Amino acid sequence: MKYFLIRTDNKHLYFVFGFSFALLLLIITGGLIKNKNPKSVEEKDFPQGYQIISPEIPTDLEFAGEKVPAGNFEVRERLEREFLVNTYFHSSTLLSIKRANRWLPIIEPILKENNIPDDFKYIALIESGLTNAVSPADAVGFWQLIEGSAIKYGLEVNEEIDERYHLEKSTGAACRFFKDAYEKFGSWSLTAASYNMGTNGMEKQLEKQKANNYYNLVLSDETSRYIFRAIAMKEILKNPKKFGYNIKEEDLYQPLKWYEVELISAVSSFADFAMQYEINYKILKLYNPWLRESFLTNKKNKIYKVKIPEKGSIEVIN
Repeated sequence: MKYFLIRTDNKHLYFVFGFSFALLLLIITGGLIKNKNPKSVEEKDFPQGYQIISPEIPTDLEFAGEKVPAGNFEVRERLEREFLVNTYFHSSTLLSIKRANRWLPIIEPILKENNIPDDFKYIALIESGLTNAVSPADAVGFWQLIEGSAIKYGLEVNEEIDERYHLEKSTGAACRFFKDAYEKFGSWSLTAASYNMGTNGMEKQLEKQKANNYYNLVLSDETSRYIFRAIAMKEILKNPKKFGYNIKEEDLYQPLKWYEVELISAVSSFADFAMQYEINYKILKLYNPWLRESFLTNKKNKIYKVKIPEKGSIEVIN
């Protein structure tokens, strides 16, 4: 057997030994530092700082000037449900915030003129998302009016004209409902809830349950959530950033600009009518969704006001 020896002087030996020891120490301590308080998968930050949290719910809440008994645990948990649902239903809530900038300024003065609390604008928001929606029960428009109620409160509904799609007129009709309901119940919360379930249904439940307060009633899931949904959307729209919605002014949908022309006779073609004002049929319908046909017979020679966009306020696609 042969042995191979490396011959060196003491000076070189000390240098090699010292360098090896230092390297070993660096590896050991580096490993300790690296592994000190390691984060678990759950503790790692989400991409772009995204976090899911339970939003803070204000304790001092009211609807239409009526205090919400948020100190009651059952009421508070119902509130929390709607704050959570609407905070994290991102697409729907974001669109509601954007649309509110365009449409609520039209609704607000009509409510004020009719002495209806401003908070009732959130009823339109939760009913339709501020769109001309049509429900499976054929409730129509921003205020989701059924045909019978619409006619009862003064709207025209037929094959050619459906004023449930007319925001100003349908808001007026909703106000007339609210006035009647408030006269009956003496409570804005019960008034709003009766808009969802009907005044007859509300009367029966109040009598059956010997109650006089919305928060003491056992109701269907939809109606029991109704006021809470309006309250949650009210708080989110008041302060979107608090609930994680970082929206710039230019992101909001801007109000439409228009003037009105009167119709006092029949119109054989609204496509031709639109061309007279340098717009097209689609734009005319966008501003006047209550015109349900491409023509108007107008047998009774009623006066209708048609909105025409201000020149230059909308691009006409050629």
